[in-house]
Amino acid sequence: MTSSGLRFSIFSVLDHYPDGPRSVRQHYEETLENLVLAEELGFEAFWIAEHHFHEYGIVPNPAVFLAAASQRTSRIGLGVAVSALPFRNAVLTAEDYAMVDTLSGGRVHLGVGSGYLKHEFHGFRLTGDRKRERFDEGLDAIETLLAGKALDRDSEFVRAGDVTLNVQPVQEGGPPIYVAVLRREVAYHVGKAGRRMLSVPYASVTDLREVKGIVDDYARGWSEGGHAGPAPDIGFAFHGYVAETDEAARAEAETAFDTYASSRLYGKSAGWDEITSRGYCLFGGPESVRQRLDDMKGLGVRHIMLLTDFGGLAREKVQGSLGKFAKLL
Repeated sequence: MTSSGLRFSIFSVLDHYPDGPRSVRQHYEETLENLVLAEELGFEAFWIAEHHFHEYGIVPNPAVFLAAASQRTSRIGLGVAVSALPFRNAVLTAEDYAMVDTLSGGRVHLGVGSGYLKHEFHGFRLTGDRKRERFDEGLDAIETLLAGKALDRDSEFVRAGDVTLNVQPVQEGGPPIYVAVLRREVAYHVGKAGRRMLSVPYASVTDLREVKGIVDDYARGWSEGGHAGPAPDIGFAFHGYVAETDEAARAEAETAFDTYASSRLYGKSAGWDEITSRGYCLFGGPESVRQRLDDMKGLGVRHIMLLTDFGGLAREKVQGSLGKFAKLL
């Protein structure tokens, strides 16, 4: 979905609340329903997060979920934001996403990251001090295999005996790969390396205006890296809820969002009042949301990944908001 120079996707963390009325199975089913609706409404892609050992997120293997989604849809992109590479066997990860790309007819978007939650590293009996090395080795191996090349390696973090994938991805050269960035200073290096990028401002900035620095640093790195053409659009994830008026949006979604905010395990967190005053959200009636979209576009944002299912928000509210958002575009 595009509108006035902006691209729109959906992103779901699948944060879960065991004391609430929705079971894990129901949550999966509702998310798949939302995904089908997002395709019907014309959104570009639907992204899901990977998390482990906590209700912070209930998709430990996004490839399994996206395989199911591939059989209910035919056009919408299917993205993971992100696969935490230090926790995964690189060869198996490449096989997983090659299969999903095949099942979906070439619709996979593969976001990758190095992980950041302490309980996940503890759960896998890993320390974070070498996560960058694990990430770099894993990503290189995954890219090699998804590009159809043989991998013969016996390094500290990747072991493979001259293998190629017996199921090749549909997309030539493999699915597009995006690197997740939480700190602004990393954006330059991702751009210089010539890689696509994802960012979640909620977890990394204190004011919407800081997004421009991320965009500019990434573009500068891309240029100084000597890569052809303009830098690709960064995928920016923003929480959103559209209702008939600003007051209605708050009445319908504030409690759910504050529940979500209180469950987050990273450092930067903000409830409804904070996130709206700081600007990095899309909450409100149609006019307010249109104005905020203009603000974001003015800062260089071109691809918005809309977080609409949060805090146990009821299915009818999530789907109603999606429909209202689509009418704005």
